[in-house]
Amino acid sequence: MVRFTVIVAGVSLLSPSLNAVAQQSSETEALDPIVVTATLGPKTVGESLSSVTVIDEADIQRQQPTEFRDLLRGQPGVNLASEGGYGKTTSLFLRGAGSSGTVMLLDGIRLRSGTAGIPPWQFLPADLMGRVELVRGAKSSLYGADAVGGVVQAFTLEPDADRQGWAEVTGGSHETRETNVGVAGRVGQTSYLASGLYSDTDGTNLRSGGEDKGFRNAGGLAKLSHRFEQGGGAGLTVFQSEGNTEFEGGDTDFTIRAVGLYLEAVASDYWRTRIQFSESRDEQETFGSYPSTYNSLSRSARWDNTLTAGSHELVLGSEVMVDEVDGSDDFTETSRTNTAVFGQGRLNFGPTELMLSLRLDDNEAFGKEETGGIAFGHQFDRAHRVRVSYATSFRAPTFNDLYLTTPFYTGNPDLSAEQGQMVELGFSGRYASWFWDVAVYQNDVDDLITYVSDPVTWQGTMENIETARIRGVELSSGYETGSWDLVAALTYADSENRDTGARLPRRATKNLRLDADRQFGEWSVGASLIAESDRYNDPENTSLLPGYGTVDLRAAWNFMPGWSASFKVDNVLDRRYTTSQGSDSVTFEPFDYLAPGRTYMASLRYDFSR
Repeated sequence: MVRFTVIVAGVSLLSPSLNAVAQQSSETEALDPIVVTATLGPKTVGESLSSVTVIDEADIQRQQPTEFRDLLRGQPGVNLASEGGYGKTTSLFLRGAGSSGTVMLLDGIRLRSGTAGIPPWQFLPADLMGRVELVRGAKSSLYGADAVGGVVQAFTLEPDADRQGWAEVTGGSHETRETNVGVAGRVGQTSYLASGLYSDTDGTNLRSGGEDKGFRNAGGLAKLSHRFEQGGGAGLTVFQSEGNTEFEGGDTDFTIRAVGLYLEAVASDYWRTRIQFSESRDEQETFGSYPSTYNSLSRSARWDNTLTAGSHELVLGSEVMVDEVDGSDDFTETSRTNTAVFGQGRLNFGPTELMLSLRLDDNEAFGKEETGGIAFGHQFDRAHRVRVSYATSFRAPTFNDLYLTTPFYTGNPDLSAEQGQMVELGFSGRYASWFWDVAVYQNDVDDLITYVSDPVTWQGTMENIETARIRGVELSSGYETGSWDLVAALTYADSENRDTGARLPRRATKNLRLDADRQFGEWSVGASLIAESDRYNDPENTSLLPGYGTVDLRAAWNFMPGWSASFKVDNVLDRRYTTSQGSDSVTFEPFDYLAPGRTYMASLRYDFSR
């Protein structure tokens, strides 16, 4: 089941090593899950102080997502706005923060477009993911720029001790086809995994009366890691997703690539040190009415040192990140460097915990930014806990904001970073087979970076002119037995532009997600209900998009040793709905981007076991 857990604020430059810790803990996860994204090291739920949703490999296999973003729809604090299905542009709003106000990590490697500042949610193959942790709340004191609403970290597949390889074929509506193969194993202390997939679909019509717009994706993953006898280890991860997506007015060739190398050593009983080098690329070339090329490259090096004294822990570290961009449009600057030092302290006094975090970023483009956080938690008994936290955050202006120059747009190099302050209060109860959690929060964001245009010359630029207040309530509950997995999540969020009184665009006020799965011997069946209230498409609140609800059904059958078949019907009621609008390239009239209607998918899989 999708488990709601609570985790302490901290930095996770992920690591394959931390991923391995999470995997090794699978036998005890049901009692006290280990999560790694919100701290500088793995912590259990009993040590946690902020809000997280965990989607593990079993959840991913049960839900049979067509796209990675399907896993995030309707989760607590999440709003998605997309320009259609199957690889179309997607924005994620976490706790109401802007689409560039959420950090996306893939095995600890940061993914985003350096030009637009938005992660490539629509281009990540779900079949290469083994776990997702969604951390809600301001986390800049741990992750630096852009962690205003929180952090989403995807962990790629890990070698399974009982599985040597797999092969899977999938087909369904809209001429959708996919092939997925992989091999994995362990030799002594060394583990390896290689997986590749290819998917192709004719897609659906993105607007009423429009033509189907297709999507093609080829993805690959390679991992190699070795654990040292004395503790620590080393590892390498290589990930790539490339293909083509069609849209109204053209199509885009894309390449997303991430490479990470880490080395971890145990210096003494009280000191563990770790260094990580990573590189990520986001390259997109667009053809059609408005051809363009935008490429971005990010390289980083990070050093973490963990010191322990009894039950107390101190983490000290530093990080250097260099961003580079180029494209068909002109940029007055094409690179910038960010250096940072950070620290986290976790003090444990029996049932009471205190977490302190502090980070200083120095960016050559927009100057220095200091962020911090403090969190307090108290365990009343084995089941019940209260937590309260306060944290600051900032969103860095992108290369487009600062340096892009076109005939109708000039970047503003004098922009300041957006500033956020979030406070949260939460209560939780965890029992033998069920849990509940409620969180109340408010985030005040100043100096919002906003597009402004001269009404005479139509020349546009970006300015720090607005403030926003985002506050809400998140409720989660779940029940798990040997045969039933039930999860419910309800979110209410009020996001307001304090200068105009309008709601922030493309954010729904209310979200609901219900997941139910039942095991019958070799069979399993399940359903998901996702509902969202209305939202405005524009900042002025003149274009209202109605709310919607969808129902998805699924089933799986392990009919022979190693063999399994799965079936699903998404959007059973064939609801055609929209979460964003576009404008016609000729008439400039607005139109709704339509989500796919009812779709059918079936898969056949074979796992090679030891």
